Amino acid sequence: MRKHITKYVWIVGLVLIFTNKIYSQSVSLQLGPDQVSLNQGFTITITIQGERLRSYDAFPDFDGFTKRGTSSSSRTNIVNGQVSSSQSITMTYAPTQQGEFTLPPFEMEVNGKQYKSPGKKVTVSSPAQRQQRSNSFGHDPLNNFFGGNRNSTPKEFVDVVDDAFIALINSKNEVFVGEGFTTTLAFYLADDNRAPLQFHELGKQLSDILKKVRPTNCWEENFDIENINGEPVTINNKGYTKYKIYQGTFYPLNAETIHFPSIGLEMIKYKVAKNPSFFGQNRQEGFKTFYSKSRDVKVKELPPHPLKDAVAVGDYRLNEDLNTKQIQTGQSFSYDFSVYGEGNVSSVNKPEISEDRNFDFYPPNIQQNINRRNSRVTGSKSFSYYGIPNEPGEYKLSDYFNWIFFNPKTEKYDTLTSELSINVVGESKKNEHIQSNDLGAFYDRIEFEDNELKSLNRMAWVKPTANIFILLLLVLSAFFIFKK
Repeated sequence: MRKHITKYVWIVGLVLIFTNKIYSQSVSLQLGPDQVSLNQGFTITITIQGERLRSYDAFPDFDGFTKRGTSSSSRTNIVNGQVSSSQSITMTYAPTQQGEFTLPPFEMEVNGKQYKSPGKKVTVSSPAQRQQRSNSFGHDPLNNFFGGNRNSTPKEFVDVVDDAFIALINSKNEVFVGEGFTTTLAFYLADDNRAPLQFHELGKQLSDILKKVRPTNCWEENFDIENINGEPVTINNKGYTKYKIYQGTFYPLNAETIHFPSIGLEMIKYKVAKNPSFFGQNRQEGFKTFYSKSRDVKVKELPPHPLKDAVAVGDYRLNEDLNTKQIQTGQSFSYDFSVYGEGNVSSVNKPEISEDRNFDFYPPNIQQNINRRNSRVTGSKSFSYYGIPNEPGEYKLSDYFNWIFFNPKTEKYDTLTSELSINVVGESKKNEHIQSNDLGAFYDRIEFEDNELKSLNRMAWVKPTANIFILLLLVLSAFFIFKK
């Protein structure tokens, strides 16, 4: 019987574990609007909840659209101590012409599982036609095809001068401790480049590149570039295609200068035949390593302040919400204190609360949103409080909720202060609050009791009597058992 029960318990446990895993994670593919104009982008978004986004297929290609790059965002909720999170990757498509396009159904593998999308019809409107450049690294100008000559005579190959470079760019050259700056590593190819170039073992090279790019004394928010797509840019009035390899925002943890060494990227560069023909080999494979310049970012200490080692750094605002402006004593109300803006949202701590006997406040539920887009990291962190008033009166929440931070734009400390008030009506609950913290009636009797020691021998006969009674029961039980 015990074996069957144990087996049943194991089965139920496995079912509960499996069921919890199913409902704790979900993946969705979301397609953009039905109608866009030529100066707008169409998007496809992968959203995963309850699990980290580890891998996903390349986004599909569609006729009439070109890929313009991805952006990512994440969201974290903490409710009653339970943590849930979601992560999103969005691919933006730029329309190349007007008309009605049918995006066929497609499948994408996310974290090793297949997910389907039914596709949709998208109408591209507006006569504003913009010149589009090729975003695919697999097409000209990087992958030019040259003919050949079947002639057995050895061909002469020449090295064509390339017009390309790799650059590591920081959005700021000087920051405060905790202030974010964005680092971008990209390969730039001139529109008039004639040298055939091609990426070479990029995944293998990236692992070594990232070890050099990522500073050890910084918090990192990675933009998670999974697909390298070309983006048209203009530098000194000259057109280039920018292939973004890495992008991340760093937040220094101390005042040490951050050094980015020179980064090398090996490319396949082909020599071309001096006299190309339609048949035969007309290019010869070779390699060239492009190097970026080393960069330094100076980090400054925060100005003197009692909380300078504990405050968040960024450009923040306050959004607050109170579910009621008037309430009875003893009843509960909810208050949301939400900090939003640009900065390291993960480092935002809950506000310090000034406590007294007028209110009982409980630890907040926490919700966090982080968005990485357009080389900026923005987001919000919300603290949802529940409170119970004990004393009637008009109260300003600014007397209870304040949050101090350092704004690097103004180079000053600032305080986010509540602007809301709450009116409490009803009878005072302060006495009940005191009684709830009372030590009890046992201690109230102390002053009424004397200090005279009293003997407890009056009850000494009880214990031996009880032992004799128990012994008799044991003897009688043994007698009946042997007799039977």
